[in-house]
Amino acid sequence: MRLKFRFIKLLLCSVLAVPAVGMASALDRFENLSGTLNIAGGTAHIPVMKQAAKTIMSANNDIRITIAGGGSGVGAQQVAKGLVEIGNTGRPLKPGELKYGLLSFPFAIDGVAVIVNPANPIQQLSSQQVMDIYSGKITNWKSLGGEDRQINIFTRDEASGTRSVFVKKLLNKSPVSAQANVVPSNGAMKTAIARDPGAIGYSSVGYIDQTVKAPILDNVLPTNEACASGEYPVVRKLYMNTKGQPKGLTQAFIDYIYGPDGAEFIREAGYIPVGH
Repeated sequence: MRLKFRFIKLLLCSVLAVPAVGMASALDRFENLSGTLNIAGGTAHIPVMKQAAKTIMSANNDIRITIAGGGSGVGAQQVAKGLVEIGNTGRPLKPGELKYGLLSFPFAIDGVAVIVNPANPIQQLSSQQVMDIYSGKITNWKSLGGEDRQINIFTRDEASGTRSVFVKKLLNKSPVSAQANVVPSNGAMKTAIARDPGAIGYSSVGYIDQTVKAPILDNVLPTNEACASGEYPVVRKLYMNTKGQPKGLTQAFIDYIYGPDGAEFIREAGYIPVGH
């Protein structure tokens, strides 16, 4: 009887061990690697990169991964100069960046949405109204059916891939008012809008939470589902970029982002995974 019990116990332990092996397999590629991987650029990428880095470094103490923002322009510039191994951009590389031998690895689809303060009663806007706000033509929310309150415009700097997509796809390349307040990242944008009842800005759909509100735009609510289906048109891909063909730790990291763990991190960040 005791022998039978020990056999069952051993069998049970073996069965329970199977999922653990399966879960760890995605990290096996890092087992014999060491060194430092430096990543910089688009701020929309940061939640995904941080979660991947944390998981990898927890599995291997010989690996160090640093992550910095700065915007898409900074990401492309730093990887071109060899200052980082991966430069992130929220837009395709420009011709002037491609001449440095950079390679792009798209890994997620992200929408760019207009955001306002949750206290703002405005529930929907049209593309034309957004263009008129950002050009300085409309300056008070009362003109749009809201409160008698000045509209405070927030935008990103010229290095931002989020700004590039917003200006190209929503503003139809029209200029942004010189009165607009400039913020350096998606996170800073969200914080600014959350603090100002009269504010309007834009951010990655993945950054939207209860602290800000995304109005319906042209009768479409900007959600991941609407971005994936094509119903919501203001979308872009997120890219990892390397100088030449990636190798070693850099290649392993990119492969990991394209794997099941990476796909989960992408979904958790509010984006849509795309295949290699």
